Amino acid sequence: METAATFRSSLGIPSYYDVRSVVKGPDLVQFGSRSRVTPASVKRHPLISHVKLGQSRDTFKSRKCTRIRSSMSSSSNSGGSTAPIAPLQLESPIGQFLSEILVSHPHLVPAAVEQQLEQLQTDRDAENQKEETAASGTDLVLYRRIAEVKANERRKALEEILYALIVQKFMDSSISLIPSIGPSLDPSGQVDKWPSHEEKLERLHSPEAYEMIQNHLALILGNRAADSSSVAQISKLRVGQVYAASVMYGYFLKRVDQRFQLEKSMRILPQGSDDGILSNTQEMVGLEDGPGTDVAANTFRTAQSHPEGSSWSAGSVSPGGFGHGVKSSRLRTYVMSFDGETLQRYATIRSKEAVSIIEKHTEALFGRPEIVITPEGTVDSSKDELIKISFGGLRRLVLEAVTFGSFLWDVESHVDSRYHFVAN
Repeated sequence: METAATFRSSLGIPSYYDVRSVVKGPDLVQFGSRSRVTPASVKRHPLISHVKLGQSRDTFKSRKCTRIRSSMSSSSNSGGSTAPIAPLQLESPIGQFLSEILVSHPHLVPAAVEQQLEQLQTDRDAENQKEETAASGTDLVLYRRIAEVKANERRKALEEILYALIVQKFMDSSISLIPSIGPSLDPSGQVDKWPSHEEKLERLHSPEAYEMIQNHLALILGNRAADSSSVAQISKLRVGQVYAASVMYGYFLKRVDQRFQLEKSMRILPQGSDDGILSNTQEMVGLEDGPGTDVAANTFRTAQSHPEGSSWSAGSVSPGGFGHGVKSSRLRTYVMSFDGETLQRYATIRSKEAVSIIEKHTEALFGRPEIVITPEGTVDSSKDELIKISFGGLRRLVLEAVTFGSFLWDVESHVDSRYHFVAN
């Protein structure tokens, strides 16, 4: 039970969308890019060049932040319309440069990123050399302040490079990201009019990982998991918190699945990982049934202890449905073979940049809620916005979030192998 408690607490989301409480852990993996673009083809392409931090470019003369956009044709409209392909605005010169590449030549994004990372590495090396030869006294204080500002600029550029790579991976899979959720133009007030893409999202995960994703959905939606048409009125803040928690879950899941697939290919899996021991699975989610135990009550308590389940407490989902359909799986049993320290390490976000991306992307998608703290220290939810969303829309949100977290692990590892920023 100690391991199970560690797993559940590791996925906890603090108030709002803040995930800064997570700690960093080690382990890097190799990232395989689908792009066939070679460095030579990049050099021949007029759109791709180095963008230095603070450098003014004709493409980005306007100071107004530009949102990643593309021309999308509508079946009901013969003309093209400009629509965002990602909810987060990229603000740095490098971020805006990559935005333009995403729109015009998305297949060139990996190669463009390679050049930008080379430039960031060159800039960082130059700063380190200057620091070694810096004078003492007032000049040293001034220099350190300038170096701090430049380091913050590089960090922001790095975050936006990671985000652009995630968006590009969704585009490679022909999956459109859910746009920012604002006031609905639909007469019914329903906010979810986006396509399902469930089959495409499923193909992005291994069979073992997708089993755990289905259990994750069962814990959130309960017996409504197969109900796509029913509409519920739910707290927008709670939905945002579930989305952020699901991104973290996807990050964790990809991390352990890579280790599982490696050990599986080498035939060194721990005993029991191939037969899905039910008792370990039940222990993980708190569904142990002892003498005189009320299964329904136990299931509800499990949902409340789970970050996703507790997030729906203010909504209109039936509590009795939580935990419905949770099944044992090989990967779940494999995870239960970890000791508490290993499980904690795998369930944490390794870099500040990845934490910031989760927060910023979630806020761009759901907006910044108005949080009021009462004199008693509790959160006043009277101003919390309610949205109408179908259970199919909720399912799509969670599937996208888990996939976003999986992609975040991939691009973080890939970029760190070329521009080291993940602390050991």
